[in-house]
Amino acid sequence: MEDILIECSPGISGDMLLGAFYDLGVPKKVFERPLIDLGLKDLYNLEFKESRSFSIRGVKTKVENIDCRPIKRTWRSIKELISNGQLEDTLKQIIYEVFESLAIAEGQVHGIKSEDVHFHEIGAIDSLVDIIGVCAALNYLNPKKVYCNEPMLGKGFVQTEHGKLSIPAPAVIELIRRKNIKVLSTFEKVEGELSTPTGIALLSNLVDYLQPPSKYFINSYGVGIGNLKFPFPNLVRVYKITSFEASSINQQINPKCEEISVQEAWIDDQTPEDISNFVEKLRIEGAYDVSYQAINMKKNRIGFSIQVILPTEKKEYFRRLWFDYSNTIGVRERIQSRWILLRRRGQCSTTLGNIKVKQTLKPDGSITIKPENDEVLRLKIDHKKSAEEIRKIIKESSKNFKAFENWK
Repeated sequence: MEDILIECSPGISGDMLLGAFYDLGVPKKVFERPLIDLGLKDLYNLEFKESRSFSIRGVKTKVENIDCRPIKRTWRSIKELISNGQLEDTLKQIIYEVFESLAIAEGQVHGIKSEDVHFHEIGAIDSLVDIIGVCAALNYLNPKKVYCNEPMLGKGFVQTEHGKLSIPAPAVIELIRRKNIKVLSTFEKVEGELSTPTGIALLSNLVDYLQPPSKYFINSYGVGIGNLKFPFPNLVRVYKITSFEASSINQQINPKCEEISVQEAWIDDQTPEDISNFVEKLRIEGAYDVSYQAINMKKNRIGFSIQVILPTEKKEYFRRLWFDYSNTIGVRERIQSRWILLRRRGQCSTTLGNIKVKQTLKPDGSITIKPENDEVLRLKIDHKKSAEEIRKIIKESSKNFKAFENWK
């Protein structure tokens, strides 16, 4: 299995990535199949054309909007579109993650819930084609690892449906801040948008390492040409490579430290049924974990202590959930650090079929594997085997593991 190296030369955008993957040899039907499955077939026309930038050949992507209806898509409507689509799970997940990161970034920039973010340029059909097409290409190629060099952002101004915005766009700034992406300084005398929100969102969700491997063979490559004119070639290259890193995982800190938000409250005027529903709501909305227990409160009333651990970027949204879905009139909140081991989800091919599991990378480099509890319960019922037998079968099949996601 090969690796993928994306070369921002000097920036990145969704349409340039799409052109580069097509030039690399990804069939057009790979880009279009998920778009058809999502019901977008009659809304666009996708073309790839040979082009040049400063005498360097490549492929330029053109997406024509053939739907004349003035549609304003929100993250809520795009999420529903993805959820209802007949896509394979791994592809659905990466598409969802790219759009979710954009929604959270836009929500932060505009001070609104991510659910209510109106995607203007991002929700246009050309951006939908770019994002879904690039995710489909990577899913089709199924590389071991994806590398990329640090992009440049550009400077000046760009005209959008929000009006004239400074470059880099606010959503780009929020994405690189939240994802901790290292960027390069821009050429001093060059103005223009070198990296778009779509390009940065794809990079931040699909790339494993923001630096090329120190040693590698180039097996093949594709070139995507951009639409803007600069005093230098405007292109993105995508390489299929064989890398010779001793261990790319070792370049990551394991265990790694990250910031989390902890919110909690004590509630003594709500029924156990309502508390149970509220706790489930917190989990559905993306809490890392939720715990609650019965406690004695004032006047000897029985109440509930609820604590939720969540991503820091969602703390404002979760504050609103407390006041919208519970009776509390106050919430305690603090920022904490936690150390976590790298882990990833995937499946093992076993004599009982494909089983969903999680891998955890220990500091000494050893890997543990654990099945999802729902899977164990299902297999106990289907095959009338004990949990111990099922776990033994999975352990013996650990070499047949296929990852659904990268280490994180």
